[in-house]
Amino acid sequence: MRFFRPPLILRLLYPDALFRVRTEGKSLVLTFDDGPDPDSTVKLARILERHGIKAIFFCSGRKAEEFPELVEFLRSKGHVIGNHGYDHLNGCRTPAAQYSANAGKAASLTSDEFFRPPYGTMKIEQYRELKRRFRLFLWDVMPYDFDNNLTGGDCLSILKKKIRPGSVIVLHDSGRSSVLWFIESFLIFAREEGYSFTTDI
Repeated sequence: MRFFRPPLILRLLYPDALFRVRTEGKSLVLTFDDGPDPDSTVKLARILERHGIKAIFFCSGRKAEEFPELVEFLRSKGHVIGNHGYDHLNGCRTPAAQYSANAGKAASLTSDEFFRPPYGTMKIEQYRELKRRFRLFLWDVMPYDFDNNLTGGDCLSILKKKIRPGSVIVLHDSGRSSVLWFIESFLIFAREEGYSFTTDI
């Protein structure tokens, strides 16, 4: 089952995590998970630069270690780097100490400020531990751009229907994602609808 918005239970379980930003205007926060990727990350950054948009890239510690030049490239373009764990661990299947250590291992390679849990789930003890160290990010809209059963057109349609002021949008800069097929069309649509993009969170 696909949840284009997180189930309400997650907002109740993780009350201090960020799902949506408070805004008086029509601001959106654009985020990307699972990179950096030597192919898609640079292409995405160039598209964003053409539109004057900054995003938050929640990077895998393992990939950041493999491609440190891509992390620095993103920073040089004014994007924010977040922590997505060293390995892409499922919190519900990982002991709390191991999960916390995995986030800590990635911190020096990515960010010691912002953390997004892989799969968007954590055990309560993991949440309590990590919120003491990081600002925890989840999301308001996910179009499942990594799902091969959805086309780029499907993902674009989901975004057009689901965005709202303050939405934190999660996409992926990885080889599995269809994001390069629709991102520019989405940015144009959002601007035409009066939205702006921010990383001021």
